[in-house]
Amino acid sequence: MAKLFGSSGVRGLVNIDLTPQLSCKVGLAVATYAKAKKVVVARDTRVSGSMIEDALVSGLLSSGTNVFLAGIVPTPALAYVTRALSAEAGFMLTASHNPPQYNGIKVFKGDSLSYTDEDQDAVEKNVLAQTFSFADWRGLGKTTRVDASRLYIEMALKAVKLQKHWHVVVDPGCGATYNLAPAMLKVMGCKVTAINAQPDGHFPARKSEPTAESLQDLSKIVKTLGADAGIAFDGDGDRVAFVDENGVFVNFDRSLAAFAAYALKGSGGRMVVTNVEASMCVETMVEAQGGKVIRTRVGDIYISEAIKRLGAVFGGEPCGAWVHPKLHYCPDGPLSAALMLKALEEENKSLSQFISTVPEYITQRQNISCKNNLKYNVVMNLGSALKTAFPAYSDFSTVDGVRLALKNGWLLVRASGTEPLIRLTVEGESIKMANDITEKAAALIKEQVEVELA
Repeated sequence: MAKLFGSSGVRGLVNIDLTPQLSCKVGLAVATYAKAKKVVVARDTRVSGSMIEDALVSGLLSSGTNVFLAGIVPTPALAYVTRALSAEAGFMLTASHNPPQYNGIKVFKGDSLSYTDEDQDAVEKNVLAQTFSFADWRGLGKTTRVDASRLYIEMALKAVKLQKHWHVVVDPGCGATYNLAPAMLKVMGCKVTAINAQPDGHFPARKSEPTAESLQDLSKIVKTLGADAGIAFDGDGDRVAFVDENGVFVNFDRSLAAFAAYALKGSGGRMVVTNVEASMCVETMVEAQGGKVIRTRVGDIYISEAIKRLGAVFGGEPCGAWVHPKLHYCPDGPLSAALMLKALEEENKSLSQFISTVPEYITQRQNISCKNNLKYNVVMNLGSALKTAFPAYSDFSTVDGVRLALKNGWLLVRASGTEPLIRLTVEGESIKMANDITEKAAALIKEQVEVELA
């Protein structure tokens, strides 16, 4: 059997990979593992959400666990409410930015941190062995409805107080933020123009992943209306994307770097966390504030874990998944949007001005074919060759693949998790630098592939 949990919980094609039977077993397994007496369950707008929810809740009730049903709310609202209600676990039924035929189950602990690899492995063993704890009929769990949106918005209103009457165009993409995000920003005093704000699990308006390509309509509307900013979310609301007042999509790396630098000001903290794929502009901005950047594996759980362990001020991935640890440990799209507006107020800048302080470097990517049974060995054995080829490197990391930080750029070599490929990512301060690094690194990778094939 393939590994059940990935980096974002259980996820797969509905009724093929993720079935009602499996959903029921996951509920039972988590309840058994966490010795849960109380849990919270929420979902995004996917068509399969109700079916998966019913199956999961059946498993939970049969274990004697009481279930608070939050309905359709964003992932960060589920995570926050799990902690606010002192529940032992929270379940978010979502496949995040994946297409509508997918769904998933993401599990959170009582402190709002999603399940770690260790937690997921333990639950997976319970599922496979079916070592479930069933309750006597007299001790079956009960369901209760909870207004998670209200609890979340109350938290956000205490955390963010806006002075300016911002005009924002909000695009939930028919996903889980369809109601909460526009409502929250209105209560904060914003003039909100909402588009694609009807719940529809087919995601008819655009792809559920907010990218420059999928947000072209948002960009046009912001420019036409003369709005201050466009704000978009992914399917479950743990990611945010911005369009500036000129209708220009804001690069994910640059928005992350700009906000990271702002988060350090007056915080008393020094550390910011991001992953191995993020641009070196994050270091440029953070180090200018006297801070330090810690890099983790790709995956928001690794960001959140490191933030909690190290006491970091802020962290995030260059896909719009930002974590604000003073409030909870889940990446939070709506809260990030409100905090970005607050940052613009305090800096007295437009969004384009705020981002313009961040340098823009040249990124190149190349995929190199390699058989699945060889690709991990190739990457593992590349380290010494890369260090020899780039002797002036300033940092060497194997936290996720092989990454070398250089004087004028960096390179990352990772085995694809889904395809017979080795992925090379390079960033340089100039096109020439990026080309030079890419050419030299790609040649070494191909050479190592040949060695493994021999």
